[in-house]
Order: sequence, then structure tokens, then C-alpha cells
Amino acid sequence: MSLRSRRRVSVVFAGHGAVVGAFATRIPWLQQHLGLSDSTLGVALLAPALGSFVAMPFTSRLVHRLGNSRALRCLFPLWCGSLVLPALAPNLPALCLALGIFGATSGMTDVLMNAQGVLVEQRLRRPVIPSLHGMWAVGGLVSSGCGALAAGAGIDARLHFAVTSAVLAGIGLLATRHLLDADPTEARQPPPRFALPPLSTLPLGILGFCAVFAEGASGNWSAVYLTSTAKAPEGIAALSYTGLSFTLALARLASGFVVTRLGPVRTVRLGGGIAALGGTLVVLGRTPPVVIAGFALIGTGVAAVLPLTFSAAGGHGGDPSRNIAGVATITYTSNLLAPAVTGAVADATSLPAAFALVTAFATCPLFLASTLAKPAQSPGGERQSAPQRADLSS
Repeated sequence: MSLRSRRRVSVVFAGHGAVVGAFATRIPWLQQHLGLSDSTLGVALLAPALGSFVAMPFTSRLVHRLGNSRALRCLFPLWCGSLVLPALAPNLPALCLALGIFGATSGMTDVLMNAQGVLVEQRLRRPVIPSLHGMWAVGGLVSSGCGALAAGAGIDARLHFAVTSAVLAGIGLLATRHLLDADPTEARQPPPRFALPPLSTLPLGILGFCAVFAEGASGNWSAVYLTSTAKAPEGIAALSYTGLSFTLALARLASGFVVTRLGPVRTVRLGGGIAALGGTLVVLGRTPPVVIAGFALIGTGVAAVLPLTFSAAGGHGGDPSRNIAGVATITYTSNLLAPAVTGAVADATSLPAAFALVTAFATCPLFLASTLAKPAQSPGGERQSAPQRADLSS
């Protein structure tokens, strides 16, 4: 049953990534369709992260009422359906509202599927969350490739989003059947309505914050960067997100192998160095191949950080969905800031200057990786040693 659940939740992760990939490749279409400047687009792209930030802390209460599997089965089709809303927006306020709904359903689904991954990991007694995040990147890779083809062919984003939404919602309904729920014999006190993270998870949240900032800024702005700075056509510009997703997929699928041999601290430090190199290529490059390679290296460098933080948070004890929701609230705050900050800096200076800031965030895990080696305080008061954390996160 657990192996079957792992396959099913892998499909859910891939489907979630596919929705994000489809959206990211058509951001230039949305900008041109509504005539938005870089700074105005940055404000609009603030809305999905704001929706996620507001909605995620309430997810544990939803799990308490419905159970993880039922809640995920209800929310995943809503998340897929919300993809259509931004393309239908006639103006900036409507776009912000649509993106807020898009982000709220995305964030809650994200927490639920990561909590499901922790349940599977606990039943199988071996690490699976990094590979699940790899499947998320695979979904984004495939979907962004389709989005690049659609953009190159001049297909209207409204049609593209409608078809993608319908296909992924159908797949999700099949994949979310018969998933796992927490042991009903465990104490199930109603969680607080707003799930703040335990203090012991704050260092993990800060580490994840930096990685998500770099990943979010790159995902939202890579296509725009290619068109405005590297003078690439729209179809080629969409390949920047494809390159980012490709390296995220490879790095996350391989992260279990790497962490087993290097440990989480050295793995994240290595990733910080790779991300720094990628950011340098983006800032200095002025041709599409160099810039696309830079975004690909950023993806490689930050790939392992978020899965390791979620895996560690889910293993803290107690309700996994509450722990993950709390840490996700911190890490996804960077999604709240990254698009707007990048757009504001780009509008005041230039996109290369904005990505110098993004590069700084991408490099931070090089110096913050030691937080993964620190022992964690479990709810029962028992401290975990660094080797135990490393085994869980590998």
C-alpha cells in the first residue's frame, strides 16, 4: 500500500509542478496582453505568494477536519482549475485577484502533498521527499516544454491554460485516490487556526527562505530576462524555465544519492557554490545560451535545499502537516517578496542588477547549510542528533 501511495503522490507532485510550469512560460504573454511594465508585473506576481502566505497556515485545520488524503483530493482539482483565471483577467486588479486565488490553492495543496510525502516516508522507513520534489520538477519540465511550444506557435494562453487545467485535474483525481492518513489512534487535538512554526524549525525556515527566493525569482523572471536583456524571441525565452526545471529535476532525483555520500551540510554548501556560478552567468551574460545555462545552474544549486527543510520539519514529531505548514509559511514568504523585489530593483536600475541580488540569495545556503547539522528539539523533549537528521534528509 505504501509503495502504491508513493507512486500516487509522485504523480500529484508532478501535476503540481506542471501547473506551475505552464503558468511560468506564459508570463510574458500576460505582460504583453495587459500592457504591464516590469514593476507592475512584479506587483501582480506578488499576489500568488500572498495568497499562499495567507492560506497555508490554515491547512492543518483542514487536515484535522477531513484527513490529509480527502483534503488533497478536494484541493488538487481546484488548484488545477485556478490556472485558467489569470489568462481571463481583463485588467490589473482582476489579474491580482486571480493570482491570489491561484496562490492560495497552490500553497494549501503544496502543504498537503508534502505532508503526504512525510507519511509515505515514515511508512517505508526510507527518504522519499527529495525524489518527490524531483518529480515536481519533472512535471514542470514537461509542462514548460509544452508551454514553450505553445508560445512559439502563437497559441493563445487562454486555450493553453484551459487544456492543461482539464488534463491535469483529471490525472489528479485518479492519483489522489487511496492515499495515506495519519494513524487515527494518535492524539488529534485541534490545531491552532494559524500554524506558526516551532522555534526549533526557524533555522530551517531561514535556509529555505533563501533558496526559494532564488528559485522563485528565476522562475518568474527568467523568460522576461531572456526577452528584454538577451533579446531572445518568446519561444526561446520560454526555454529558460525549461532549463531551470530540467536541472531541478535531475538534481532533486539525484539528491538522495548525493546526500547519502556527502551529508546534507556539504550537499547544500556545494549547491550554494553552483548557484553562485549560475547567478554570475545570468548577471554577466548577454546571449541566450549563456543566460539559459546560468538559470540552469541556479536550479541545480538550490534544488536540494527545500526538500531537505521539509523532510526535517516533517520529522520533528507531532502533526507533520502543522510543522510543514509552519516552515512553508517562512520559506514561501520569499515567494511573496521575490517577484516584487526583483521587479522593483529592475525598474529602478536594470534586470541584471536585480539578478545580482537574486544571486546573493542563491549563495546564502553556502553559509547557512550548517543549520541542517544542528540537533532538533522534538515535542517530547528528546533531542535528535545530527546523524539522525542526516539519515532522514538523505
